[in-house]
Amino acid sequence: MKAAVVLIPVLPLVSFMVTLLLGKRYFGEKSHYLPVASVAVSWLLCMFLLVQVERGQTLDWNAYSWIAVGGFQVDIGFLVDELAAVMLLVVSTVGLMVHVYSIGYMHGDQGYYRFFAYLNLFMFSMFMLVLANNYLLLYVFWEAVGLCSFLLISFWFPKLSASAAGTKAFLVNRVGDFGFSLGVMLIFITFGTLSYAGVFDSETAVGGGMMTAICLLLFTGAVGKSAQFPLHVWLPDAMEGPTPVSSLIHAATMVNAGVYMVARSSPLFAESETAMLVVAITGGFTAIFAASIGLVQNDIKKVLAYSTVSQLGYMFLALGVGAWAAGMFHLVSHGFFKGLLFLCSGSVIHALSGEQDMRRMGGLKSKTKITYWTFIIGALAISGAPGFAGFFSKDSILAGVFHEGYYLLWAVGIVTAFLTAFYMFRLIFMTFHGEPRTDPEVFAHAHESPPSMTAPLIILAVPSALIGLILGLPPEDGHIDNLLHHVFAGVLPAEGGHGFGAVSALLMALSATIGLGGIFAAWQFYIKRPQLPEMVKARTGAMYYILYNKYWVDEIYAAVIVNPVKWFSGVLWRFVDDAGIDGFVNGAARFFRGVGKALRPTQSGRLQAYLFTMFIGALALLAAWVLLQTGQG
Repeated sequence: MKAAVVLIPVLPLVSFMVTLLLGKRYFGEKSHYLPVASVAVSWLLCMFLLVQVERGQTLDWNAYSWIAVGGFQVDIGFLVDELAAVMLLVVSTVGLMVHVYSIGYMHGDQGYYRFFAYLNLFMFSMFMLVLANNYLLLYVFWEAVGLCSFLLISFWFPKLSASAAGTKAFLVNRVGDFGFSLGVMLIFITFGTLSYAGVFDSETAVGGGMMTAICLLLFTGAVGKSAQFPLHVWLPDAMEGPTPVSSLIHAATMVNAGVYMVARSSPLFAESETAMLVVAITGGFTAIFAASIGLVQNDIKKVLAYSTVSQLGYMFLALGVGAWAAGMFHLVSHGFFKGLLFLCSGSVIHALSGEQDMRRMGGLKSKTKITYWTFIIGALAISGAPGFAGFFSKDSILAGVFHEGYYLLWAVGIVTAFLTAFYMFRLIFMTFHGEPRTDPEVFAHAHESPPSMTAPLIILAVPSALIGLILGLPPEDGHIDNLLHHVFAGVLPAEGGHGFGAVSALLMALSATIGLGGIFAAWQFYIKRPQLPEMVKARTGAMYYILYNKYWVDEIYAAVIVNPVKWFSGVLWRFVDDAGIDGFVNGAARFFRGVGKALRPTQSGRLQAYLFTMFIGALALLAAWVLLQTGQG
């Protein structure tokens, strides 16, 4: 088991180094061989660990003493339990599918080898983040996945918008990461250790205020990494990166790191009602906030981006009310169907020669049948259609919220479910149905993606359809609840203590009805009566304008933070850097240049001038000697 734990992250790391150093010169168009193979083996090892955990075997192993200074000790340690195994399932499966998909999607790109190297570096970092058994190691690879995100978002860096998006993601995440780092420091100050076992099993008496501070600081990091309001602004812009990146990092893995960290820290959060309430309210608000923006987006990837922000809000809503297993259940199901949806969107973009605006799509159903039907499966899953993955995981969240008495947040979740179904099938109908609105020549050449791209779609469609049946039955006491029971046994178990009664059945029926209602409404708007969107837009112009401009959050940040910082930076540059530092350095240079210029005639190369100078010097020395002698006399 230890060998498997070490090999899972090490294989992608070795592949990263080999591909980055040798890929351009020796591998060329075959640069994907080693990266795909390394992740495939890591996937097999992750499945092996999942089976071992299912059999009751766990591992908390300190492999190497990393830092030992006085009382401060940190190890390179690995923790394999039910929570880590579930997370590894999502990371490795979606990661492998993205690697395979990228063979076709990135074919012919000048940075082909570099792209696969970066993907491998990300997989290494994400595996280490999940397997870490202490907060410092978690933090190190928390930052590492942020670096990988920057590298992959700005992969096409000659494109200014991609470069700017990568920088924005990096800077916004620094805000959250600063809070996270303070939280880690407070943990060490409070408990004297950073290992999960040492912190969670500590008998140290911690005041409520200190525990709340620790949890809120940790949650600040989660807000940044998982794109929750108000630090959500980086994720929609991150769609500037290649579509496989959107699927891997910004849908199925990295953005889930915040959810995973909060779930891993459940013993801490459960001790602070204030922190739990903040998590729940932040998640609920972000869910409906982002869903409302998704209603009016026209870029196919940005619809999915805001959908991701919204679904992550669902997960935090679950964690905040103590429905820990429900939150992780939705993380798993969302990882599969959102990874599928992003890859499907990439297939659409590939078919239309780079077009991303849904207003210039339509009629693709007959051209891209595999993409269409797998897209339908993903859309049904996220919409909560009965039997699909999202139906069970989303219902478990809503049931947990309702049973805990958070009725307002439950209502927010219900409305969000309707909006989600509506905007997802708005995307489906605008993209695949109706008359083609794109350039006739582009549409004539539209075709299905190659097998390297469609095979991952078909494979991911299977768990998107079935993972809910596998993990979610029976409702509120399913396989996922039993699997994670050991991890969350010591905290508030909202999801497992109510049973499946009449109220739960009614809630499930209502959830299904709401989801189907959203699909029906989208059909009315975009198929049955396609004039309705313009009519509604005309009657609700102000609201549409607000949603279309994303509540002007970016503009507010620009006015309040970005522009003042730029102005102040300009002042510092002009008066401190340019006039002060550069002025001193350049002034010193000008002074010595002037001195040199004044003395230059003495070095003319004329012998007479040198003799004359020596004569004057000798006279000066003689005069000085005479004066000294006179003074002594």
